[in-house]
Amino acid sequence: MRPARFGFHALWCLVLLFVSPLAAARPCPPLGPEPANSGSALSFQRDRGFLWVISKSGRVSYLYGTLHVGKREWAIPGPRVSAALQSSDVLALEIDPLDSGVLTAVHQAVTQGPQPRAFPSSLLQRLQVQVQVACLTPNERRLLDKAAPEIAITSLLVHSARVDGLLTTYSSDLILSQIGHRTGKRVISLEDPVKQLSMLTEDSPEALVRTMEQSLRSLENRSALRSMRRAARIWAESRFDELQRYPEWCECMDTPEQRRLMKKVLDDRNLLMAEQINLLHESGHIVFAAVGSLHLVGPLGLPALLQRRGYRVQRVNAATALPCWISTDIHTCTPSP
Repeated sequence: MRPARFGFHALWCLVLLFVSPLAAARPCPPLGPEPANSGSALSFQRDRGFLWVISKSGRVSYLYGTLHVGKREWAIPGPRVSAALQSSDVLALEIDPLDSGVLTAVHQAVTQGPQPRAFPSSLLQRLQVQVQVACLTPNERRLLDKAAPEIAITSLLVHSARVDGLLTTYSSDLILSQIGHRTGKRVISLEDPVKQLSMLTEDSPEALVRTMEQSLRSLENRSALRSMRRAARIWAESRFDELQRYPEWCECMDTPEQRRLMKKVLDDRNLLMAEQINLLHESGHIVFAAVGSLHLVGPLGLPALLQRRGYRVQRVNAATALPCWISTDIHTCTPSP
């Protein structure tokens, strides 16, 4: 059975809140300084990720597909993404990683529940080995020890990408949140972090053992790292066609259990996020909604769901109505048919 790792990766944004404060010790890659946010720096960047224009009721809003880890050189958004964000008055994230209330709720949920469950000693030993190779300090290890095994292994999956310079410090969600707060935008969370965390907790001891076995194997044979590398390349090069084919390469849709998990972490959440985005837009706001890129894919992705609600949607690429983006009044542009 292939590792069910990609379903966990759909919740990287939440795990980001748990692992991003962890400062790794040498010889791990350094987290790096906070990226500059200057107008001159923007001109040297290109757009990454996936940007959509959505319009309804005479107003334009935006959907943007993010990556929950990133590289330093990707930190500054490209010109079109920056223009769309600048024209918006509300930044809507899955979870705002700079909201102190959210951080407190996540920390309490991770460290205070659920109650310890029976866990095979052989898997526990393998988990502890992966904690050691993740270059965490003793305090950080103690924090992981308090977490449910599912949360601990997901955090380790995220940390494994650091060897490639893929860091939570440079996740597009965190960078966008920093920009939004600095520029005085209203920054909101589309989801409840505690409810998100509950999606990571397995319902039965048998399911927990299967999940941990698969995830540990993906760490040990580095297949998780290979998957993250591919996902990062797809995002950095805005290869949406390849993203849409994720069932072919993600190793996340091969079994009924994996498909059930993906439905829970993608389709079910999309319905709720589409409702929140619609309410914000219909209340008169220009919304920049930034969510994990897989939330934009397929018949139950956010573009499709919003189109069913009467929105006109258009994905932005190099050929998209370029004169529209030259204008500083980007929200007055109307998407092409």
